[in-house]
Amino acid sequence: MKVAIFGKRRQSPEDVDRIVRLVRSLGEHGVFVAVQSHFYDAMAQGFGVQLDADDVFEGDRFTADYAISIGGDGTFLRTANAVGPKEIPILGFNTGHLGFLAEESLADACGVIHNLIEGRYTVESRSMLEVRTGLGGPAYALNEVAILRHDSASMITVNTYLDDIAVASYQGDGLIISTPTGSTAYNLSVGGPIVQPTAPCWVLAPVAPHALTMRPMVVSDNHIIETLVESRADTYRVNLDGRLLVLPTDIRLNIRRAPFAIKVVHSPGRTFVDTLSAKLLWGISKR
Repeated sequence: MKVAIFGKRRQSPEDVDRIVRLVRSLGEHGVFVAVQSHFYDAMAQGFGVQLDADDVFEGDRFTADYAISIGGDGTFLRTANAVGPKEIPILGFNTGHLGFLAEESLADACGVIHNLIEGRYTVESRSMLEVRTGLGGPAYALNEVAILRHDSASMITVNTYLDDIAVASYQGDGLIISTPTGSTAYNLSVGGPIVQPTAPCWVLAPVAPHALTMRPMVVSDNHIIETLVESRADTYRVNLDGRLLVLPTDIRLNIRRAPFAIKVVHSPGRTFVDTLSAKLLWGISKR
């Protein structure tokens, strides 16, 4: 078995010790361990720790049976972007804050790794958005594409089409096009619905809409979405899972379901409802 490890650069001292034990545990089980160079160097330079890696790789230049993300949901998203069409299952350990995607605890790492090696886990497919601008190859997002105003206090208008059918002209700060996975991210903060991660749909959620009647809408992910921005400024922002693009207003976005999916590894018996209960305290009385 071969595992590729990704991680955030800043870790607590307590988590550093646990990360060392995690990597050592993988080696003791006969697993070939490859570590992304940014994470490997950060552990060495920031904490004086040299991880027991069999290989150190750059960017997405790796092969593996599984990928491990050590950090928060941002780290998981960067891991998903690196994995991309390889469709390597990703196991997320949370050393961040909320952790909807990175759901495992490093305190339980040895048990989680043992389950992984023994095949006691489930894999869930998560759809991704493919975004084309006409300025190069496609980009991908697991959470959302956020179309936002840029360097201006003025509203923008996001003219939105589903398969050439005009849906709405969203006036305000922008529009979020969210996957089911991203429904608990930026979409949730603007009043969008929580969606089961495997549902075949997108959510269109306006950001600070000028008209209060403009509400979030759920659409099938079989559609091709096109957007054209009108603004007093010459440019607008596009945020792809935290990766920022600044585009001229005459550039249309073409958004569709990516031809590949991200595979998420879950411990035995873990469900989406369990995650909601743990992260959003659903069903827990404060009295």
